[in-house]
Amino acid sequence: MIKKVIEALLFVSEKPLKIEELQQALDGMEGAEIKEAIESLREDYKRQERSFSIAELAGGYQIVTNPEFAPWISKLFKRDETKLSVPALETLAIIAYKQPLTRSEIEKIRGVNVDGVIKTLLDKGLIKVRGRKDAPGRPITYGTTEEFLKRFGLKNLESLPRLRDFTEHDLDFNKDDNRMKLEVEKGDEEDALGHPEAQNRPD
Repeated sequence: MIKKVIEALLFVSEKPLKIEELQQALDGMEGAEIKEAIESLREDYKRQERSFSIAELAGGYQIVTNPEFAPWISKLFKRDETKLSVPALETLAIIAYKQPLTRSEIEKIRGVNVDGVIKTLLDKGLIKVRGRKDAPGRPITYGTTEEFLKRFGLKNLESLPRLRDFTEHDLDFNKDDNRMKLEVEKGDEEDALGHPEAQNRPD
């Protein structure tokens, strides 16, 4: 019964549900029991070869469609979502791996002004103001948001692909596009920073 209740809660939620939220709906049920039920549901879906599963996103759980069905889903649901530019992706990567950072610290790494890019990332809800640095002028610092984790299919910041520390040698300031070279252990840059698959409820 508990499995079906949790499945129903995940089914109706439009965002990842944290264990604490599920506990509230389940009258304080132990977190370990909830996690066990979720893992059991995952096994059920896998055994039944369903087109969806339960993913850990932004510190919570959400029912999502499996990646192989993305081509058909994208034909049905046309998402009006502007892709991030290369400079925006580069800046977002720097913030994700080195946060919290001030604007001047980001510019020191990228070598260019980032005012416009910072505004874009703030408007899209991918970064937020984290506070102020204990330094002259008390500059604002930036960090990533839960929306960033959700959009890029990450459980938490520890789920980011391992990336060596940024130095000048990590950057290739080409005259054309100042494209940054990032060494990611697994997959290419698009996979590391691409969009998660469409999230749909099971039929």
